[in-house]
Amino acid sequence: MEKVIGLVMAAGTDEAMKSKKSKLAQELYGKAVIKRVVDSLKKAGIEDIAVIVGENKEEIHEILKEEVTYLYQEKCLGTGHAIMQTVSYLEKQQGRVVIANGNIPLVTPETIEKLVQKAQKEQEAATVLTGIISEPTGYGRIIRQDNKIVEIIEEKELTGAQANLLEINAGLYCFEIQKLLDIIGKLEKSSMGLYYLTDVIKMLSAKGEKIGGVLVEDNTEILRLNTKVQLEMLSRILRIRINTMHMNNGVTIEDMNTTYIYDDVEIGIDTVIHPNTTIKSGVIIGEDCNIGPNAYIREGCILENKVKVGSFVEIKKAIIREGSKVPHLSYMGDCEIGTKCNIGCGTITCNYDGKNKHKTKIGDNCFIGSNVNLVAPVTLGDHVLIAAGSTITKDVPAESLGIARQRQENKEEWNKGK
Repeated sequence: MEKVIGLVMAAGTDEAMKSKKSKLAQELYGKAVIKRVVDSLKKAGIEDIAVIVGENKEEIHEILKEEVTYLYQEKCLGTGHAIMQTVSYLEKQQGRVVIANGNIPLVTPETIEKLVQKAQKEQEAATVLTGIISEPTGYGRIIRQDNKIVEIIEEKELTGAQANLLEINAGLYCFEIQKLLDIIGKLEKSSMGLYYLTDVIKMLSAKGEKIGGVLVEDNTEILRLNTKVQLEMLSRILRIRINTMHMNNGVTIEDMNTTYIYDDVEIGIDTVIHPNTTIKSGVIIGEDCNIGPNAYIREGCILENKVKVGSFVEIKKAIIREGSKVPHLSYMGDCEIGTKCNIGCGTITCNYDGKNKHKTKIGDNCFIGSNVNLVAPVTLGDHVLIAAGSTITKDVPAESLGIARQRQENKEEWNKGK
């Protein structure tokens, strides 16, 4: 099978974001923008990925660590110049390379796969992802002759009627590596003093090489990120995309506009998600659960079937077994809760001693009264009842009643005349 590698262009500078972090380091639903692009390439089956960085190399390295190869572009003189800096790296490779702009975080693995498959099937020297949009401002335009792509013109270089063209360059390409290497060193500066990768298309076409295109089905995949306003728009699109996927899989979401479900969450059928609920990455929720409103379920939690997490509840690093309920106003962190338990209003697991986190274990069929503090590390056996208002600091054996509160004392006339 022909090898395919990935290159992500991430060296550009940006001022429009108005942030101490570059646009590629901005978080979109818990993941940096550059991380989303890299993850989409990986999910498309591209394992070897190099990222072209510039002055932002430390920032990008902090995000991606050692999962990619880093190539350096000292001066940002355009996309073509960026690829020029990768020649020594590409010369050691074979097959095809997918080149992606680093600021298209919503592009899906399926679209990348479609681009690669067409390039391979049609044996195209270059294959370009394109889109048709009614307001193409900000994008380079696709030039066709006899319905074949022959050129891409950057927006700054458009003349006359070219500005009215609606087919745009999405910023994702698949090149045959050797044919790209044959051309890239021959690029010349544009009138703007930049080297454009898009000029490679015209040069390959002039040599009679086959150029192909894939028209993206969903234009939201190719929206670029440059400003904080666009960041919010992309977040909204991603929220709708993820929530729609879960609803299509049998989950009831009462209000998708106020439900925030992050990536890589699993939810069983007939579970109901109430409004104003946030579920972070890696959470697993079973069938027939009831979540929210105003619940916050953090990374890595596991909720088995028929679990209820009610209003104003936060769950963190928790395993909650089948049929248990945390109805309202509680914090359950670093804990395991057995089957068919009821956690009273205002209960918290005191999991942090100022230096370390500790675990709370609750057995099956336990009833925890309201306003209880469980000071970890602590274990409750099966069929335990904890009296309301207790602060539990020691283990409670099975079938026991735990009470940890001072006996009530009334001081008569204490407030008289005050």
